[in-house]
Amino acid sequence: MDVARSTTRTKHCLFISLTLLLALGCSPSFGQDNGTHQLQQLAEQGRWSDVVHEVESNPVRNPDTDYYYGIALAQLGRLDDARTALLSGHQLQPADKRFLIELGGVAFKQKRYPEAARWLRRALKVDSQESYVNDFLATIYFMQGNLEAALKNWNRIAKPQLESVATPFDLKIRPELLDRAFLFSPASVLQLRDLLTSQKRVSGLGVFPQYKFDLAARDEGKFHMNFRAQELDGFGPNRWAALLSAFGGVFYQTVYPQYFNARGNAVNVTSLLRWDAQKRRLFASYSSPFEHNPKYRYQVAADLRNENWAIVPSFKKPAPLLGALNLRTEAVSASLSSFNSGRWDWTLGGEVSDRQYRNVFTGTALAPSVLLTGIELKQTAVLNYELLRVPEKRLLTTTNASAQTAGIWSNPSHTFEKLQGSLLATWFPKMAGDDYAVREQLRAGKTSGQVPFDELFMLGLERDNDLWMRAHIGTRDGRKGSAPLGRNYFLSNWEIDKNIYNNGLFGIKLSPFLDSGKITDPLPGLGSSKWLWDTGVQAKASVLGVGFTFTYGKDLRSGNNAFYFVAEQRW
Repeated sequence: MDVARSTTRTKHCLFISLTLLLALGCSPSFGQDNGTHQLQQLAEQGRWSDVVHEVESNPVRNPDTDYYYGIALAQLGRLDDARTALLSGHQLQPADKRFLIELGGVAFKQKRYPEAARWLRRALKVDSQESYVNDFLATIYFMQGNLEAALKNWNRIAKPQLESVATPFDLKIRPELLDRAFLFSPASVLQLRDLLTSQKRVSGLGVFPQYKFDLAARDEGKFHMNFRAQELDGFGPNRWAALLSAFGGVFYQTVYPQYFNARGNAVNVTSLLRWDAQKRRLFASYSSPFEHNPKYRYQVAADLRNENWAIVPSFKKPAPLLGALNLRTEAVSASLSSFNSGRWDWTLGGEVSDRQYRNVFTGTALAPSVLLTGIELKQTAVLNYELLRVPEKRLLTTTNASAQTAGIWSNPSHTFEKLQGSLLATWFPKMAGDDYAVREQLRAGKTSGQVPFDELFMLGLERDNDLWMRAHIGTRDGRKGSAPLGRNYFLSNWEIDKNIYNNGLFGIKLSPFLDSGKITDPLPGLGSSKWLWDTGVQAKASVLGVGFTFTYGKDLRSGNNAFYFVAEQRW
C-alpha cells in the first residue's frame, strides 16, 4: 500500500510539474497569439491609434506585430516610421508578401513611384496572380505614362475593359483603313499584344510620324481609348513644315519632294533630287497598303545615279589615290512588307539594275573582279524580330536579318550573296519621359561570290549610307570614296540622348557617341587594316517635325576631326 501510494503521488507530482512547465513554455506564444488577434481586430475596426498604443506598450515584437504596427503608422501619416516597422518585419520574414505590398503602398504615398514599383514587383515574384498587386502596380505604371507595363500587369487579371474607342474627327485617312489597323475594339479587354500590333500597323501606313494611344479611366472600372496623331496629308502638315521638309537639304544641293496620303488611302510618293556635280541622283518611290489592308504594304521605286569616286585612305590629310571611276547605275525595285504582329514583320523584294564604269583608274583598289557590268537581278528578304521587351524596365531589344542573292548577266555571268544582321537595344533609364535614352546597335555583314563595286559596304558618314562611323566622312572634295570600303564588316554604335529643350515646335538633344568597327576585303586598296574607333557628340534639332543633325566626331587613331550636317525627314 505504501508503495502504491508513493507511486500514485509521484505520478501526480510529475503531471503537475509537466503541466507547469508546459504552461510556462507556452505562455509567451499564447500571449502573442492573443496579442496578434487583438491587433487584427483593432485594425479591422480602423482603430489605428489603439494599434500603435498596444504595440508600443508591449516590448515583445514579432513579424505580425511589426506588420500591424506598420500599417497603423501609415494610416496615421507617419510614413517614415511605418517604413521602418515594415522593413523590420520584412527582415524577419523576407518571403511574406504582406510586407512587400505595404512597403510598396508606403512608397506610393511618399510619391517614390520607382521604389513602390520595385516592392510590388518583388511581391509578384511571390505570387504572380495576386489581383490587388497586379492592379496596384498597373495603376502606378499607368500614372507614369507607361501603358505597355500597365497592360502587362492588367492583362493578368483580365483588365482593362474598353468602353469606347475614338479617333480625331479631322483625320483625312479613310476611317475604314484606320479601323483595320486597330486590333482592339469596345466591349473587350485591351491586350498588350493587340496594342503593339496596332502600333506597328499604324506606323506601316506611313502617314502618322507622331501618334499616341491614350487610355482614360471611366466609371465602373472601364476605360476609353483615344487615338491622337499628327497626320501627313498632301505635301505636309502645314506650309512651313512642307517647305522645311522639301528644301531641308538645299545646302548640300538636294531637295525631297513628297506627297502623302493621296485620297485618304495612305498612298505615299517620296523622292530625292540631287544636282551635285560629283554625285547626281534621282530617286522616287510609290507605296500603298495592299488591297486596302494595313497588314501589308507594297512599294515600287526607281533609283538613277551618276557619281564620281576617288578612293583615298583619308578624307582630310594628304593621301594617295588608290583608284577612281565614274559610276552610273539605274535600278528599279519592288517589295512587299507584312506587319504580322507587334513582335515581327518581314519584307520580300526584287530589283533589276544596270551599271557602267567610266574614266576608270584601277590603282590598287579596283581590280577587274569588282568592275562587273551587265544587267543584275537581285532578290531580297528582310526579317525584323523583337527579341526582348521589358516594359517595366523600358528596355527593348530587336534583331534584324537580311539576305540578298543576285546574278549579273555578264560574260561570263556571276552571282553573289550578301548577308547582314543587327541587334539594337534601346533603354530609357527613367520611369517616365524620354529625358535620357541609351542605344547600342551591333551590325555585321558578309558577302560571297564576286561582288560589283557599287554593292560593297562602306563604314563612314555619307548621306546614301547608313553604316556610320561618325569621324570618317565618306566624301572628299565632293567625291565618294574616302571612307573604308569592303566585302565584310562589323560595326558597333553606342549613344545616349539627353533632352536639352523642347516646346513642341522646336526641340534639341545632345548625344555623345562611341563607334567601333572594322571592314575587310582581299584587295589591298580596300578595307581597314585595324579596328576603327570614333567618338564625339551630335546635336539633334527638330523644327516643326523636321530633323537636323549636326555631328562632331574624332578619329581616335588618326586624331582627325570631322564635322557633318544632315537633314532628316522626321516630321
